[in-house]
Amino acid sequence: MTMAWYGHLRFPGAPLWAVVFISWGIALVEYWLAVPANRLGHRVYSAAELKTLQEVITLVVFAGFSAVWLKEPLTLNHAVGFGFIALGAFFIFRGPFG
Repeated sequence: MTMAWYGHLRFPGAPLWAVVFISWGIALVEYWLAVPANRLGHRVYSAAELKTLQEVITLVVFAGFSAVWLKEPLTLNHAVGFGFIALGAFFIFRGPFG
């Protein structure tokens, strides 16, 4: 979804109708993969765990995408924020509150 939602930012001069059409095409293919994956994953993980996995994976992919594709540097603030998200993921999967 990262490419579908943010890839067009590298081409600010492209017509909006074109980037919307292309983005929806990319997103449709990704949804075709995500929906069955969630069905299979729910056999093992709770919905909260599935969503947490999705968000952590999305942020890792987005961090690389942002640096490589959009040429936007990652800052210490980003790293600290991602660290807090990782801490949240820890609590969802292995937290001490039973």
